[in-house]
Amino acid sequence: MPREKYGVKLTPEERQELNHLVSSGQAKARALTRARILLKVDEGWGDEAISRALDGGIATVQSPRRRFVEEGLQAIHNRKPNRQYLRKLDGKAEAHLIALASSPPPDGHTRWASRLLAEKLVTLEEVEVDSLSPETARQVLKKTSFSPGDVSSG
Repeated sequence: MPREKYGVKLTPEERQELNHLVSSGQAKARALTRARILLKVDEGWGDEAISRALDGGIATVQSPRRRFVEEGLQAIHNRKPNRQYLRKLDGKAEAHLIALASSPPPDGHTRWASRLLAEKLVTLEEVEVDSLSPETARQVLKKTSFSPGDVSSG
């Protein structure tokens, strides 16, 4: 059996808190499942045995184990992991994107689409970006309440 990367050893206080949480049944179902997983891991159960016992996948067992080791006991209550995304565009590039969206569309197009804006921004020499998804372009424009598809009625 392979050695587990994230070993869980509960303190008596943590074990008592988890047992109380499970026995009261007053928490959300996900938190209860995570608590059961941590209790089983502490008892020496393997990931496969826990996943079979709780009718879940291996990732369902491994994720709470990892989050407990990294974040502590409060991680069983957190719905989403702490993710940090790096921004693709800085303020200067966003300004170029907005200016581009305000300009007339290229020949053969009646309006700017997010895909066209993303492709054009990548080709500009003033902006240093290797690639840009249409979704990123859309989100930048959404922050400014600017929509490339809107046609002014005035």
